Amino acid sequence: MKKKFVYDLPTRIFHWLFAILFILAFVIAKILGEKSPLFQYHMLMGILMSTAVFLRVIWGLVGNRFARFSSFNLDSKDLLDYFKDLFTSKTKLYLGHNPASSWAAVVMMGSTLGLALSGYMMVEGNEREVYKDIHEFFFVIFAATVALHILGIIIHTIRHKDLIMLSMITGYKATLERVESVSEKAYKFVGLIFLLIMVFLMVYLYKNYNLTTHKLNLFGMSLDLTIVE
Repeated sequence: MKKKFVYDLPTRIFHWLFAILFILAFVIAKILGEKSPLFQYHMLMGILMSTAVFLRVIWGLVGNRFARFSSFNLDSKDLLDYFKDLFTSKTKLYLGHNPASSWAAVVMMGSTLGLALSGYMMVEGNEREVYKDIHEFFFVIFAATVALHILGIIIHTIRHKDLIMLSMITGYKATLERVESVSEKAYKFVGLIFLLIMVFLMVYLYKNYNLTTHKLNLFGMSLDLTIVE
């Protein structure tokens, strides 16, 4: 079984930053809780995740053919067939995103934007409990999608004896399709720009967040990150 280069550097950087930021936000919110002095960093993680999604959306429109949303298989019939094959036989090996990972990516990115908007309304709006419920709803959708995504990776690895998770590290993916892979050297500069933007924002948020007042100066807009009971 041959391996072809599929996932370019911008896509891989987004994938791991997105995963790390979600884990950190989850640990702060669900394990440390709202009473923790670190809880406001949960909100900062939300800003970073939203920015990463924004950059990924741009790349999904102008990036290489495997990064573009036009390559995502969002056909509901193909998704059902994929799940059926997952438990009855070996699933087809897709060079790009398979139906399940296509839907998972869209749902997780959409849920992130829902989490960010509802989180913003929790600190800036009047109906905090309403927006808190909405925020929790998007979290459940996101977490369930992550769990199913991980389960799919495990099943794929066992069935195909293929460590598919490594594809998001090396960029190479096993396939039986006779399709040309993308250039490994291409888009490395874009990946560097992506990473620099995220690092800049991390430093900016750190420097412009006041630990004492819980206020964040976000490019001229003052946000009070205090949790009001």
